[in-house]
Amino acid sequence: LAVEGMGRRLLPSWFAIALALPLNCQTVTCFSPLASLPAQQRRSLHTATKMLVSPYATKPYPVGVAGTSWGLDDRKAWLARQVNQRSYAEEVLAKIEALKTSSVFTCEQYGELSVDPARYPLFVFKSREWDAAKPTCLVTGGVHGYETSGVQGALLFLQTEAAGYVPRFNLVVAPCVSPWGYEHIQRWNNNADDPNRNFKAGGPCDESNALLKLVGDLRASGVAFTAHVDLHETTDSDETEFRPAKSARDGEAYEQDSIPDGFYLVGDSENPQPEWHSAMIESVRKVTHIAPPDDKGLIIGEKPVGDGCIVYPIASLSLCASLTGAAYCTTTEVYPDSPSADADICNKAQVACVVGALDYILQKQ
Repeated sequence: LAVEGMGRRLLPSWFAIALALPLNCQTVTCFSPLASLPAQQRRSLHTATKMLVSPYATKPYPVGVAGTSWGLDDRKAWLARQVNQRSYAEEVLAKIEALKTSSVFTCEQYGELSVDPARYPLFVFKSREWDAAKPTCLVTGGVHGYETSGVQGALLFLQTEAAGYVPRFNLVVAPCVSPWGYEHIQRWNNNADDPNRNFKAGGPCDESNALLKLVGDLRASGVAFTAHVDLHETTDSDETEFRPAKSARDGEAYEQDSIPDGFYLVGDSENPQPEWHSAMIESVRKVTHIAPPDDKGLIIGEKPVGDGCIVYPIASLSLCASLTGAAYCTTTEVYPDSPSADADICNKAQVACVVGALDYILQKQ
């Protein structure tokens, strides 16, 4: 995962523990001579997905019993393996603090994580001059804390582009929904639950529940959301760590798959909005390459409905993108492990997608 300001990628916590893994698995260089090529040339070099070999393709995941879903002791064993690898205070809260001086946004704490409330407060920015006549857009980052550009991209949007849209939109931006996951470079929370499968009443995740309450309170006050852009990444560690871990947790067999090489979007199969998604793809294409289908014509197992776009039934999966009921909702997927991507490109791709989303809505007004 690309970390802003660093010339290497921090890897998931399991890499940080020497458990019979090769020593050369500690870091992966994220810069490449390809990054100096013009964008169009870079894009032309990406025509296939990447097949990775997980260390768990030939041996069982080191937590639990194969074929048996995890109990509480297994989840505790998994948690004991997690290592704090970066600072939420230094990399996120410091930027939030600086943004609090904004004349166009208010900043408020909307919750905290029970694992350590003082360490993990949750913040949201809202347009200061709220106008019920304007469309309202929610931007969320870091629902999966390990997906770095989701967090840093949301912050970059606030720092660079957001103020220009305030005259035409009410903006709500929650830049880091899962700060424990951010620090531990983890998809799950500290209880081995996935926040992005738990945006539902009575779910087990503090991260999801706090955002559900924030949005629920806004909707109860009369706010109708027009759009929601949820910022994510698809990383190599999805295949090398997190899919094997999920299979182990759920008592299922792990099946090797490929990683799309490039940016793509996940829309709502019940409300796909193809023109809106195409507008976002074209905006992102100016920054980074778009993921092609694999040799089966699929992107992460789904048939594309447009260039760089697949759809899921987001409400039935309890995904974050479903929580507002907005007419326009999507999940971004940046690929930070591409040889032609770095942290700056990934963050700017997230911003480009939000800009493309808002510009399309303005054109339709």
